[in-house]
Amino acid sequence: MARIKVSTVVLDAHDAHELADFYCRLLGYEVRGDEPDWVLVGPPEGVEGVLLAFETEPAYVPPVWPDRGPGTQQMMLHLDIEVDDLEGGTARAVAAGAVLAAYQPQDDVRVLLDPAGHPFCLWLPADRLPADQ
Repeated sequence: MARIKVSTVVLDAHDAHELADFYCRLLGYEVRGDEPDWVLVGPPEGVEGVLLAFETEPAYVPPVWPDRGPGTQQMMLHLDIEVDDLEGGTARAVAAGAVLAAYQPQDDVRVLLDPAGHPFCLWLPADRLPADQ
């Protein structure tokens, strides 16, 4: 069977470069490809990680979190980003330009919105959860 794997997640935005800059600040990623309406970023050379690409879409409509019901704009996709310190990771994301979402469904996850409005989750692995959870 032929090899097949997901290599890159692509997010649309009003400004691909602005969103790529945000994720580079947040994740410590580097630009791997840069065109006028498209940017590819990834971890530093030799470090494992998912590549992210950003495409400028003039008709982009930001996703909505939480869902507002049938017939309305939906979230459709979000990134899960593992952290070893939820408060520290949240502070880092906010300093990079994210906004903490008003609705937080779980104590061990923080939902934030990137500068283009895409929701993403910061989460703690089970071995990092406080003993009372």
